[in-house]
Amino acid sequence: MLLSNKYPFLTNYFTEIIKDKKNQLPHSILFYGNDIESQYTLSKEIARLINCTKDKSDNCDCLNCKWIKEDSHPAVVTISRIDSKPEDDDSKTVISIKQSALIKESLMTSSEFHRVFIFCDRDDDGNIAGLNPVNFQAETANSLLKIIEEPQPGTTFIFLTRYIEDVLTTIVSRSQCFFVPSFDLPDKDFSKILGVFDNYWTYERKDIFDISQKLQDLTKELSTIQILEQIQNHIVSVFKNNPQNMQLLEHIKEVEIAKSQAKLGIKPANIFDSLCLKLIN
Repeated sequence: MLLSNKYPFLTNYFTEIIKDKKNQLPHSILFYGNDIESQYTLSKEIARLINCTKDKSDNCDCLNCKWIKEDSHPAVVTISRIDSKPEDDDSKTVISIKQSALIKESLMTSSEFHRVFIFCDRDDDGNIAGLNPVNFQAETANSLLKIIEEPQPGTTFIFLTRYIEDVLTTIVSRSQCFFVPSFDLPDKDFSKILGVFDNYWTYERKDIFDISQKLQDLTKELSTIQILEQIQNHIVSVFKNNPQNMQLLEHIKEVEIAKSQAKLGIKPANIFDSLCLKLIN
């Protein structure tokens, strides 16, 4: 599936902002959500659109587009605990201070290209994963703040993570944040919420706390996270049949926030009350 079909809002947003010379691309972007691979693909597409020397079409054959598609562009750099390590860097589990220093050094010289640094994690099998406090620690993140806040012209930083809370707040505050929903959930079941939360858009405000209580009752069978995942699966399935309904994307985002709250140990009653208030008009 083309990225533009999977994420029409995000691809259209970045395509238009890059084409319109009056608008400036954010110098620091943070993508969050479960689908890290799509975040990475979207990041490379942004880099391609910025550096394309022809018509920016999906099948453009200019040298920059060719390099980016082949992961060989000199100015589009992936930064992870595995990628872009200096020769004297023996760290294996983190993005290191030495990598930060290498980025700063590279920015001291001019470039004919728009430089894009994509920060993420990569597992031992080569799969793209998200940043978290373990692989992207505060010391390294803080060392980047000045070049993020006052970037060299023609430079964009992109950070990929599952949860905003997993990235240092000083990075988040300097970035424009975009939720990237996952449409490829490993468990697509939503059978347990049928009769409780299916067709939730038809419910009335007076029903909110009754629906919330029914969701709380389900915690006798499922964990709060499992219930939220089933709600998310349901909304995703509805969105696939109604891809123009951008409000559903916002609802998927709200469920993702609720899942992060559950991970923090917030009481199910508070989580479900808040979620129902946001999703039911």
